[in-house]
Amino acid sequence: MILTMMACDPKKDDPYRFDEMTYSPTETVFKVFAPDNAQCLVVVDGDSIKMEHKPTVDDTLMTEGCIYKAVVQGDLKGKTYEFVVNGVASPGVFAKAVTVNGQKGVVVDLRDTDPEGWANDRGPHPERYADWCVYELHHRDFSIARSDAQHPGKFLALTEPWAIEHLKELGINAIHILPSYDYGSVDETKPDVPQYNWGYDPVNYNVPEGSYSTDASDPLCRIREFKQMVQALHKAGICVVLDVVYNHTYDIDHSNFQRTYPDYYYRVGSNGSGCGNETASEKLMMRRFMVESVKYWINEYHIDGFRFDLMGCHDIETMNAIRQAVDEIDPTIFIYGEGWSAGQCALPNEQLAMKASIAQVPRVAAFSDEIRDALRGPFSDDTKGAFLAGIPGEEESLKAGITGMVEHPQVDYTKVNYSDEPWAAEPTQMMSYVSCHDDMCLVDRLKASALTSAATPLPGAEVRSDLVKLDLLAQTAVFTSQGVPFMLSGEELLRTKQGVHNSFESPDSINQLDWTNKERYPQVFDYYKKLIALRSHHPAFRLGTADLVRKHLSFLPVQDCLVAFRLKDAPGDEWQDIIVILNANAKAMQVSVPEGEYTVVCRDGQIDEQGLGTVSGPTVSVPAQSAMIVYK
Repeated sequence: MILTMMACDPKKDDPYRFDEMTYSPTETVFKVFAPDNAQCLVVVDGDSIKMEHKPTVDDTLMTEGCIYKAVVQGDLKGKTYEFVVNGVASPGVFAKAVTVNGQKGVVVDLRDTDPEGWANDRGPHPERYADWCVYELHHRDFSIARSDAQHPGKFLALTEPWAIEHLKELGINAIHILPSYDYGSVDETKPDVPQYNWGYDPVNYNVPEGSYSTDASDPLCRIREFKQMVQALHKAGICVVLDVVYNHTYDIDHSNFQRTYPDYYYRVGSNGSGCGNETASEKLMMRRFMVESVKYWINEYHIDGFRFDLMGCHDIETMNAIRQAVDEIDPTIFIYGEGWSAGQCALPNEQLAMKASIAQVPRVAAFSDEIRDALRGPFSDDTKGAFLAGIPGEEESLKAGITGMVEHPQVDYTKVNYSDEPWAAEPTQMMSYVSCHDDMCLVDRLKASALTSAATPLPGAEVRSDLVKLDLLAQTAVFTSQGVPFMLSGEELLRTKQGVHNSFESPDSINQLDWTNKERYPQVFDYYKKLIALRSHHPAFRLGTADLVRKHLSFLPVQDCLVAFRLKDAPGDEWQDIIVILNANAKAMQVSVPEGEYTVVCRDGQIDEQGLGTVSGPTVSVPAQSAMIVYK
């Protein structure tokens, strides 16, 4: 093996790219970003090679550090490597392949990991963000208890016929997979020991997690199987959204960021993530890392969208830079995130991609806790109910969520929870949801708040009918709103986590889906799939712009725990006059509607687009704790 040292010329090499390892059969190029005057080595299979840099006065990068580079001649495929910066070793910050538990980088030719036909794989992106329908899942939750799963808890489970058939039958067109990069809290050397974590503890951001592969000791296996999963879902017409967690690392002292350039990548002393550290997206090379990481997942793994964990920790400029870089590849790729932080960040809120600032980040969406908590009660108190519990006062917040959190003449934002003004410039900037991974699932929340006497656990005897009614009512509000609908996996199966609010490291017995519920409560799955189909078939429920929402959506008079709205003359919809009524009261309610005869398509827990009968104005009766949808 011939070793060559080479100085980095920033005018010939893009110094902002994070190609730390670039392989060819004749040579491999190694680069690392580190402090000025650092002693940098790359150790390849035990051989130490000194890395050098050549600073330039006109490159702003050099005011913050240097790119160190070495070129090693020969074919290094399959060999391990580590960067050693001032005596501290790591695989670098942008490893593309790693050994078990991410300890060392591995030189790979990524074309060796491509499944057959990968070059022709394309994501089936909807042309409009309004047409997305997102299903959030954790690999282990989804498949670990499935009796016919060949690869329970693995990437490959999502290639199996039972999984594809379920997702297609449900009708969603995108799955959001919880963090699937290499994370720190699961020991990949113990595949036969049940271990659980959501994965919000990043180690190597750009390598798939080994515990979700069939062989974590094989550096190529996790990459190949992740691609097989994406390819299978794409063939089924389903997009893949990756949950990315750039706001913090597993810890600081052992992070690859800290090992290569101490303190540079962090807002030192700040903990806006609530996880002990907070990255500094405003720093030039942290921003470039985030941009290049997102581009890498798109180009190498064909990812169709990104969910940013605690997006409110990142500065607005960085999120706009990411959106711009993604647009240059494919503007139909969808980006959304949590429009808040978990604590006070080092930067002022007005510089951060908070929900209140989302209008400054065009074509990026944020989750709406307004519609979520208007329906089921505050995040801060699991036992306190709201609209679904028959407690009046959240009607205006629900109305705001139905519009997609855009300005609307019939929404009084002084009465909306959490927001005193509209924050979305377009309805597609709002993610509409009532439950997700990091909270009680819907059934448990209903039991804890709306149905305090509903003590029958699931699975078990038939659940209370009012629990089922309120579950379906909640999702009807979500899927008929003008925001982008989002649901937690298993809600279509009346999922329970036995009341656990934060199940990030709970055992399978808490987190796994109970697939027997699909047969036990067929009316629930039937309602969910027909509700999703109803949205898909009718453009009125996904108008896509604030102007169209203001023009075609109007509200009928509000009653306590009852919100009704009308969608009239929506472009492209054969139903020219649609009325949706959401009744959370424990009794039937009379609602005034415009004169005329209407066909009923949703009533009392049933949906049939062919019709469930007819009703006539000027009043209709809406059954207790349910939705009614009618049209002319």
